[in-house]
Amino acid sequence: MLFRRSGAFATLAVLAALALAGCGSGSAPAPPPSAAPQGNPPIKVVTSTNVYGSIARAVGGNRVDVTSLINDPQADPHSYETTPGDAAKVATANVILYNGGGYDDFMERLVQSSGGKAVSIDVTALSGLDPTAGAGGEDAASDPYFNEHLWYSLPTVQKVADQLATDFGAADPADADLFTANAQAFKGKVADLLTKEQAIGAAHPGARVAVTEPVPGYLIQSAGLTDVTPPEFARAIEEDTDPPAAVLQQTLALFTNNPVSALILNAQTETPTTTQVEQAAQAAKIPVVMVTETLPAGVDDYITWMNSEIEALANALNGSPQ
Repeated sequence: MLFRRSGAFATLAVLAALALAGCGSGSAPAPPPSAAPQGNPPIKVVTSTNVYGSIARAVGGNRVDVTSLINDPQADPHSYETTPGDAAKVATANVILYNGGGYDDFMERLVQSSGGKAVSIDVTALSGLDPTAGAGGEDAASDPYFNEHLWYSLPTVQKVADQLATDFGAADPADADLFTANAQAFKGKVADLLTKEQAIGAAHPGARVAVTEPVPGYLIQSAGLTDVTPPEFARAIEEDTDPPAAVLQQTLALFTNNPVSALILNAQTETPTTTQVEQAAQAAKIPVVMVTETLPAGVDDYITWMNSEIEALANALNGSPQ
């Protein structure tokens, strides 16, 4: 972020110089020339979560001032309650970035009511993914359900980087080449992540896994794994409801009858039901892989975070300790 010396500061500096000159016998020296302008102010960017905030920083560098409305690793974007301060930030933003697809509805409401003139990026619309394509489970074709957790869709994340570079360049043409270069560098790192995901599938083709929620669905698809979780179970947990008893029993059976290779658990959603499922996996010595919906505490970089989750999944399937 760039800072300018205020006019008041410059005036005080000149007065101080004149006062010192007045104490001597010579005439006062001419005031120093004004500092050269340091460019336009940073682009104001507001994102729904710190996941998208970290992507915006990767593309914008020090030419953007990013505010993420959700930074708390324990916060649930589905139930986030906005504040007047959030509305003010959105109203004065230049670029707004949010997931869409029903994930962060609070952001869509803020954009609609803000009256601002910001460029809005709806990642769901940008992704080009078909909302009727299913959540990625083995029954997805017969039970269409859009998986809105798009930060796990690496091709979509690359599209987000390109769109940010375009919109940042329109807001600050002088730095357009910088934004494009940053986006290309970021996309290269994302491509490396995609290679790692595909290597999991090559090493464990079709390996069966279970999830507590559809959060990592795109990761599972890209890695060539098979999610055998009953869709009704994962959907109930995501919607903060209890699955039917029969569905819970079907899920628990995944760890005893022809057991799955791993359980992927959303660490930000803990209920008696998810705890029961986790304990069943542990009792059967099935590896448990933790994923999150926002950046964990102490992590502010998308690539670092996603790399750690991919490696955790690979280690679980390879039998390495977590």
